[in-house]
Amino acid sequence: MQKRFYLSATDKKIGGVCGGIAEYLNVDSLLVRIAFVVLVFGLGTGLWAYLLLWLLAPKSNAA
Repeated sequence: MQKRFYLSATDKKIGGVCGGIAEYLNVDSLLVRIAFVVLVFGLGTGLWAYLLLWLLAPKSNAA
């Protein structure tokens, strides 16, 4: 079965993007959240990436 990225329904603070990435990559969601914070304040691209993923990614069916 092919692995797919979904917004997390269980591990979310705002939209489930970081939780979904963490589930997809099988890493701790705190590491993904730290990476997004670094991208937001370091390069300024993290916010746009988060918003695009939040709008375009499918939601998980798991509750």
